[in-house]
Amino acid sequence: MQEPSAVVDLADSRLRYVTVHGYRRAYRMAGTGPVLLLLHGIGDSSESWLPVMHALARHHTVIAPDLLGHGASDKPRADYAVAAYANGMRDLLDVLGIESATLVGHSLGGGVAAQFAYQFPERCERLVLVASGGAGRDVSPLLRLASVPLADVFLTPFHWPVTQPLVRAALAVLGRVGDDLARDRAHVSRILAGLPDADARAAFTRTLRSVVDWPGQVVSLLDRCYLVGAIPALVVWGERDGVIPPEHGQRAHEALAGSRLEVFPGAGHFPHHEDPERFVTVVREFVATTEPAAHDRDAWRERLRRGA
Repeated sequence: MQEPSAVVDLADSRLRYVTVHGYRRAYRMAGTGPVLLLLHGIGDSSESWLPVMHALARHHTVIAPDLLGHGASDKPRADYAVAAYANGMRDLLDVLGIESATLVGHSLGGGVAAQFAYQFPERCERLVLVASGGAGRDVSPLLRLASVPLADVFLTPFHWPVTQPLVRAALAVLGRVGDDLARDRAHVSRILAGLPDADARAAFTRTLRSVVDWPGQVVSLLDRCYLVGAIPALVVWGERDGVIPPEHGQRAHEALAGSRLEVFPGAGHFPHHEDPERFVTVVREFVATTEPAAHDRDAWRERLRRGA
């Protein structure tokens, strides 16, 4: 097993492994400079960041982990709540010898990033939320359906090779009738195909049920946004997001005092895939023009006492 290394290669985005709390964690690491911690969405992996990782690594140390239960990381019967993921990211940074980072989270990863900022504000320099969960109840009916009991059993056929063309065809039909979810059909098919065994499917459904049920999202980042107001924040959304409504981007922007909002025209739930050059430019400019947050414990305590 490869242990973490302090020396990284700009073009080196291969998977590395480290054991934390007895579980193997996979991650990618490249570049030098201020640290960016890239957190992927549900059912996805660090591979989701490859379209932007090398470009970001020209000016930053980029770390992209496979969250526990995802990708090449272990998939134990464990706690897959957002708070547990935030704890895992703190521990990973500790193992890698990194004190603080700018957190960039996509979808579920956005919720984890926001939770990290709340739990460990002294270690969060900036916050970038990309089509993030937690800014409202609305979410794709597909995810609501996948959260119901026994859904993991019904997910089994989706990784069969014969089934995947049928899934893509169904999403293509939705695209012709104007369903925004179909814009991300390649990603939806890729994620469903990436659940190859019972352990992966169980981890997926446990994670999903921690944040979504039949009525919609059950975790909110909005009620504690006032606490992280001193942390520079950037909100990025796709104009045609069919998974989490674009209105949630505006809602998160308004709740995060002083934040910036970037809407990618025509993009779906994966704006960093649809326009990677713009995404890299936006993130780099945001980091370059903001100072890392300096946590003030007394000010934090006073905000907590006053409330929102």
